[in-house]
Amino acid sequence: MKKTCNIFAFLAVLSVSHFALAKAKIESANIEKEQVAKVDLVKVDKSTRKMYLYAGNELVKRYHIALGSNPKGHKQKMGDKRTPEGRYLLDYTKEDSAFYRAMHISYPNEKDIELARSKGLNPGGQIMIHGQKSGKNINPSIAQKLNWTNGCIALKNHEMDEFLALVEPGTEITIQW
Repeated sequence: MKKTCNIFAFLAVLSVSHFALAKAKIESANIEKEQVAKVDLVKVDKSTRKMYLYAGNELVKRYHIALGSNPKGHKQKMGDKRTPEGRYLLDYTKEDSAFYRAMHISYPNEKDIELARSKGLNPGGQIMIHGQKSGKNINPSIAQKLNWTNGCIALKNHEMDEFLALVEPGTEITIQW
C-alpha cells in the first residue's frame, strides 16, 4: 500500500512539474511573439524580385519572389501578367485560394480604374501575395526562379505561412520596379 501511495505521489509531482513546464513554454512563446515587431510596411522591388518586411525602419524579413511573365511596368489591364506598381493595402487573407494561402492586394484603386477606362481596358483584379499552386508538384525552389504568376507575387509555401504570421490585413504595401 505504501509503494502505491509513493507511486501516486510521484505521478502527481510529475504531472504538476509537466504542467508548470508546459505553462512556462507557452508564456515564453507569448513573450517572443510580443517581442517580434509588428510589420507596418511591405516593400516589393520587382526589378530584383525581392520583398522586404519592415517594422518602422527595421528590416524584419526579406524574401525572393516570383512575379508574372511580363513583370516590367505597371499593370494596365486584365491578362497582361504584370504586377501593379504603387501604394496599396494588404486588405484580407484568403485561405480557400487555388494557391497555398493568400493575402489580397487592394488593386485596382481609383487611379488604376481611371487609367484603364481612359484606354478602354479592364484593369483586372484579384492580385495577391500567395504560395505555390495547389496540387502542382513543381519544386518550389525551381518555381521561385521563374516568373510564372498572372501578376501576383508568389512565395514558397513555408514562407507564406511565415508572411501571414508577421503581416496583418491593413498593412501598407509599396510595389516598384
